[in-house]
Amino acid sequence: MSNFTKRETFIPYNQPDLTDAEIHEVVETLRSGWIAKGPRTVKFEQEFAKYLGAKHAVAMNSCTAALHVALLSAGIGKGDEVITTPMTFASTANTILHVGATPVFADIDYQTGCIDPDEIEKKITPRTKAVIPVHYSGQVCDLDRIYEMADKYGLFVSEDAAHALGSRYKGRLIGNHLKGTAAYSFYATKNLTTGEGGMLVTDDDQIDAKARIWAGQGMSHNAWNRYAKGGTWQYDICEPGFKYNMFDIQAALGLVQLSRLEDMQLRRLKIAQKYQREFAKIDAVEPPFVPEYTTHSWHLYVLRIVPELLTIGRDQFITELNERNVGTSVHFIPVTDMSTYTKRYGFQKGDFPQTEKHFERIISLPLYPTLTEEQSDYIVAAVRDIVEKYHK
Repeated sequence: MSNFTKRETFIPYNQPDLTDAEIHEVVETLRSGWIAKGPRTVKFEQEFAKYLGAKHAVAMNSCTAALHVALLSAGIGKGDEVITTPMTFASTANTILHVGATPVFADIDYQTGCIDPDEIEKKITPRTKAVIPVHYSGQVCDLDRIYEMADKYGLFVSEDAAHALGSRYKGRLIGNHLKGTAAYSFYATKNLTTGEGGMLVTDDDQIDAKARIWAGQGMSHNAWNRYAKGGTWQYDICEPGFKYNMFDIQAALGLVQLSRLEDMQLRRLKIAQKYQREFAKIDAVEPPFVPEYTTHSWHLYVLRIVPELLTIGRDQFITELNERNVGTSVHFIPVTDMSTYTKRYGFQKGDFPQTEKHFERIISLPLYPTLTEEQSDYIVAAVRDIVEKYHK
């Protein structure tokens, strides 16, 4: 039997890893007088592209903006179809609607939680113009097969890499040697945070040039420094663009976080390895499956319960963890379960069986660099205690 003892304080689901270095850099930015988009944003773009080995990086105020701009820059619009996964945050699909296209959903591979290439191919029609594979939780999609289909059918690929900073596919970082684009998130919970923020990465010169225009109110790409010495007040509005740019206060955070990324990733990996090792010993839960050809970024640790071996379901399991002072989340409620999508497209139970099976079992556990050894040991013990209490 478990020797579990409930701790007195709550373990939050997530906490950002911020140090005095980030605080110092933000203060220096404030003192510089340049707090909107400026030299730090440009430097962050350059350093981020260098880290990935990408040609271009365009800093924005969110990953949602980057996904939107990627489709706009590729010319996706009214009458087009874009295939993506139901197992993602709604912004992935929302941006397809924002450009006037139609989202088409393909079921997931249950093992990885990522979009299933076989299901993608089933959904391709003459109207299909793009696919948005989502590197779910930091697990990497089967990119070789996806790009083979893209070449075969002439599709644009916009990788949703919101979770995938540090992920690798067959040894190369996501974002390295791209044929399309990759969009990253720097939200407060991400492996690198700027509070809010995102980045669009590409090796395509034309996509880069268009993206900078769309993300900057449609202004000429050099307009950000129009107030600086040597700048010009003259600019053109090339497109009816959006106010999507990042600014220097965010970039100041990003530059320090990027310099610390490898250390933060090693800490995530150490915790994830403990979870993988310990949860493999518990028959009523399933640790994440990681194919040999991928390196997981461990943005999320998504544990699945095995309901056939328990007298409680996922929702009660989360309640039990909360009562034991462990914070959790669920990633994600499928987009196809959201009312705006069910009303538009009439999705019903059974349309995406692997997604449904996955969703009914998943719990995201705390995983972040500042999580202590004691806390991660306690989380394992709490899961074990619940399984022992409710095992059939």
